[in-house]
Amino acid sequence: MMRTWTRHGTGDDLRICSNLESYECQLLASMVHSTTEMLAERRGSAPQDALAELTGIRTGHTTTPRDATLGRLLPDFHRPDQDELLAAEPLAADLNGALRSLNEPQIIDDKLAAAGTVLDTLPVDGGDVALTPEQADCWLTALNDVRLALGAMLGITDDYHVPGDDHPHAGHHDVYQWLTVVQELLVEALMGVR
Repeated sequence: MMRTWTRHGTGDDLRICSNLESYECQLLASMVHSTTEMLAERRGSAPQDALAELTGIRTGHTTTPRDATLGRLLPDFHRPDQDELLAAEPLAADLNGALRSLNEPQIIDDKLAAAGTVLDTLPVDGGDVALTPEQADCWLTALNDVRLALGAMLGITDDYHVPGDDHPHAGHHDVYQWLTVVQELLVEALMGVR
């Protein structure tokens, strides 16, 4: 099991450090790769817009991903408590699509960049990790994305029940819990709690 994250140094020399076992690195790398593949496929399938090519402003999809995992990674810009407003205001639904089209390409780029930072700083065979605060922020983004993807697969919602040890998803749930702890400890280290 991963040790906690600790702070070393100050100012520009500040590093957030830990040590990961080889299997932890392999598991994390595999999950980050899977998430980036989904995001890259979504980016690659975005409609091409002639006006966007002329202006240099990239556009993305105007509709929510059909896949539940991508839907968690790239949610709509409106909240469920605004559904009544959307039903009453047809233009509000169009606005959501426009916001998605304009913002999704950059959101995907940012998520892929964060994932790339994790993969670049993750020791292949396990070992020490020393992150700048900026790299640690990228780790938090990527860890959150992996947790969201795994949570969508597991169907984690407010009324989710933890599966028993004999359930086929018990191992996946354990990984989800491990990611939660890694993320929480990293947040605490960044905040100076640890």
